[in-house]
Amino acid sequence: MANLQNGTDTAIPNHHKAIVYDNPGQISTRIETVATPRPGVGEVLVRITHSGVCSSDHAIMTNRWASLPPTAAGQVGGHEGVGTIAAFGPGSGGGGGGGGGGGDEQQRPGGTALKLGDRVGIKWVAAVCGTCLPCLSGRDALCHAVKISGFYTPGTFQQYVVAPANYVTPIPDDVPSDLAAPLLCGGVTVYAALKKSGAQPGEFVVVPGAGGGLGHLAVQIASRGMGFRVIGIDSGEKEALVRSLGAEAFFDIAQYSRDKAGSDQLAADVKAATGRGGLGAASVIVCTNSNAAYGQSLNFLAFGGSVVCVGLPEGDPVPIAGAVPGFLVSQELRIVGSAVGNRRDAIDTLDMAARGVVKTHFQLEPMSKLTDVFERMERMELQGRVVIDMSKE
Repeated sequence: MANLQNGTDTAIPNHHKAIVYDNPGQISTRIETVATPRPGVGEVLVRITHSGVCSSDHAIMTNRWASLPPTAAGQVGGHEGVGTIAAFGPGSGGGGGGGGGGGDEQQRPGGTALKLGDRVGIKWVAAVCGTCLPCLSGRDALCHAVKISGFYTPGTFQQYVVAPANYVTPIPDDVPSDLAAPLLCGGVTVYAALKKSGAQPGEFVVVPGAGGGLGHLAVQIASRGMGFRVIGIDSGEKEALVRSLGAEAFFDIAQYSRDKAGSDQLAADVKAATGRGGLGAASVIVCTNSNAAYGQSLNFLAFGGSVVCVGLPEGDPVPIAGAVPGFLVSQELRIVGSAVGNRRDAIDTLDMAARGVVKTHFQLEPMSKLTDVFERMERMELQGRVVIDMSKE
């Protein structure tokens, strides 16, 4: 196959490097050489430079989510990709390029143009139909025909990816690509969850998993971007990070027993930290996949509070303790599910990054280290995020 041309003097290779899940069900990845795809009508080819590593990637690779079908061997994972536009599909070019793909510009909704070389992001949701009820309601992640990046759709752990031109996210000039990558899932997800919480500026929100990939972003967006007061819960070695990001109080989960007495004591301590006689928090944003965290969550709340479910427990989930009609009614509590945000949420999150409101704390690793990263994730050793440099094997 002849080299594709991107409208400049730089040729696009026929093949490129990709990281595949070579043994789904286990923590195992392998770098392979794969064919570079051609963008179709309405699509762009993105040269990926950086891709964040998310716990959802781990769950998909290891088949930990019972609600999903098994992952196919050879799946290219990843859904937090940042790169540059390398080519437009046939008929997608604007600016007088004609129907043969020779144009160098694609008009986006709202009149903003994409150009060759522009930096864009590819998210957890790779593509949507745009016409079903969830799409029309701005709930893109629940599209009836959704394509998930890295799950039965080629993901961003590779050097070239095809994506719909109208669904990629522009990356602001002031946001470095490695910092931006985790915001395309982790940042967007917690921002959407915080908006659904019902909390008001000045009220407390509790973030279980506050030092992890989702949690460390939630602490920043909540405290610096939305005016909430934050209480973090995580393992003790993450306290310094969580407090530096804006949490007023922190509780080391390892200091509490795993039985009912330990949970009751943690709830009492969290409520005491909210002041006003220990009324409790306006919301709990559960950013961990721990069933125990969900089991404790309702006990942290004040009257009229909410639990926002973000992290997905692996295996068979355990019902949230205390979620019985009488208790929910007497306290007017809410339990809210929140999937990853929509296109507008992604733009808003990156705008906060450009203004310095939120900053990803991450480690940069080469492609060959992805298996090691997943093993460290399994052992819960990571603080913040890991980003893969797709230019380095």
